Amino acid sequence: MADKIKIGTLISGGGTNLQAIIDACRAGRIDAEILFTGSDTPGVKGLERAEAAGIETFVVDYDPIIRSCKKGINDLDLPQDFDLAEILEKQRLMPADTARERVELFLKSRAVAEKKLLDRISAYDIDLLVLAGFMRVLTPYFIDRINTRPGHHKIMNIHPALLPAFPGTDGYGDTFRYGCKVGGCTVHFIDYGEDTGPIIGQKAFEIEDTDSLEDVKKKGLEKEWELYPACIQKFARKKR
Repeated sequence: MADKIKIGTLISGGGTNLQAIIDACRAGRIDAEILFTGSDTPGVKGLERAEAAGIETFVVDYDPIIRSCKKGINDLDLPQDFDLAEILEKQRLMPADTARERVELFLKSRAVAEKKLLDRISAYDIDLLVLAGFMRVLTPYFIDRINTRPGHHKIMNIHPALLPAFPGTDGYGDTFRYGCKVGGCTVHFIDYGEDTGPIIGQKAFEIEDTDSLEDVKKKGLEKEWELYPACIQKFARKKR
């Protein structure tokens, strides 16, 4: 039997990609064991999917953390190892002309939430962190504490478009509105930018003239459920 890599998963919603990964692990199409599923949102369907599969779950609820930070952040609230100057230099999530105050609030509030997330993840020894529909962008503070070896990426994400086209939160919608005749999805590693990390794999599908946005999303999801397990297995083979 092939050695299995240990993976952790993060979700924000229904967890259909998580289910595809769970099913692929059970079927032996991925040489991996899922150690946990974490969420930034309580009560979502994806947590139920994980629990039904016997996977440990936890929640770090971002919303109250961010609301509290908007009222003011004391330096004591920040992680002890948080270096604002270092994070500002690395971050590529917000344009250079963004107001400094806004950038600092974003990075500080996310670091407060990310430290709580990291505290939960640190209980597990994982080879790979899989973002299976996790809708929060990750800052350099978080990334550097998962990617501890330079050049060795350990955070994987799936995006609903053929990157580098249409980064951001609405890839299928952007693809559809632009009038593209080919859509697709991309699995990539996370870096300091938004959907700019190294591409691991892609799958494409044709968009017919009669297709609605819902048709595009349905076609895309079906490709995602094939692509994500395949890319995790690709990582597993290289890890062995």
